[in-house]
Amino acid sequence: MALKAVHFSHLRTLNQVRVQATMVAIYSSRFSKVNDGGQTSLNWSKFLVIGHRGSGMNVLESSDRRMKEIKENSILSFNTAGEFAVDFIEFDVQVTKDDYPVIFHDNFILTEEENGEISERRLTELTLDEFVCCVPQTEPANVGKTLLRRTEDQRILSWKVEQDDALCTLQEAFQKVNPSLGFNIELKFDDDIVYQDEELIHVIQAILRVVFEYAKERAIIFSTFQPDAARLIRVLQSTYPVFFLTDGGSEIYTDVRRNSLEEALKLCLACGLQGIVSEVKAILRNQRAINNIREANLSLLTYGQLNNVPQAVYFQHLAGVDGVIVDMVPEITASISDYMEQLNESKEDSLSVSEGDGQIKTLARHNFLPNQLSLLLKLDS
Repeated sequence: MALKAVHFSHLRTLNQVRVQATMVAIYSSRFSKVNDGGQTSLNWSKFLVIGHRGSGMNVLESSDRRMKEIKENSILSFNTAGEFAVDFIEFDVQVTKDDYPVIFHDNFILTEEENGEISERRLTELTLDEFVCCVPQTEPANVGKTLLRRTEDQRILSWKVEQDDALCTLQEAFQKVNPSLGFNIELKFDDDIVYQDEELIHVIQAILRVVFEYAKERAIIFSTFQPDAARLIRVLQSTYPVFFLTDGGSEIYTDVRRNSLEEALKLCLACGLQGIVSEVKAILRNQRAINNIREANLSLLTYGQLNNVPQAVYFQHLAGVDGVIVDMVPEITASISDYMEQLNESKEDSLSVSEGDGQIKTLARHNFLPNQLSLLLKLDS
């Protein structure tokens, strides 16, 4: 397995960080279950469904039209997801050169210039004005540039979707998205950049200023793959829960904190985080981890392509996962609604797990057998 570089900053003492944290730290009783003395589960009242980048991420090379139906990470995508039974939307936040938090997944923005040349610029090196110049524009008088995207195999494709929308800022999301819809705000950082604590704090403070001014009563979860960013945002505020994102070991990083569910659990306990967001296959392959996470009073969410498969979502609910981040919002919300109704009608026929080791004890009537788990794991291999 290839070694993927992830650099992490030198640790500061907790007291040093807290001195800088006082600039923006705001305390609230809204998440009173959280305390500095130890871990407390958030105790979600229901199984959460979270729309990935709103109504789902865009995969331009996919033959599935649903993967390029609505521009990801846009106001249109967020509000469309809110028309279904989702509890939160998940999106990626980065901060521009002039300190504006904007919503965009990729580290680089690719555009086609008027002369036909392709421009590739790091998002965090752009000003807000340069960011919003990328097409489409909401104002008819404004002419934007043609937005492109680089695929995993390094092809460059035109970012064309059926329903387009302008790129947006974090402030606009708070102002224009249904206030009843929760935000899972992923703090996005580049794996290949060395970040010092001062840089991370600067970015986090810019995001927190917007959150504290515009969030009002909206439910919010922070998450990030960057271990030190997770540590620092937990110190900088105690209003909202912080979750650590992990792929659970599918890639190997120089920062060992990113290499397994066990390391993610240790980081959460050491830094007072409230939960883990794991790639779903890591959970399905290591069901014992679900019990370990729950015994530590941490919440557990998952992401990944298998969360678009109803049977995989059913299994996670019964195994104790608190919620799933999904791309196929209409299909999965409908499946979960139907599943919950059937489960309530006939609990004795539902799939269950033992309390000790997470092994399946009974079968479901939803056409899902234990030996199908290996087949599910191969779907997006």
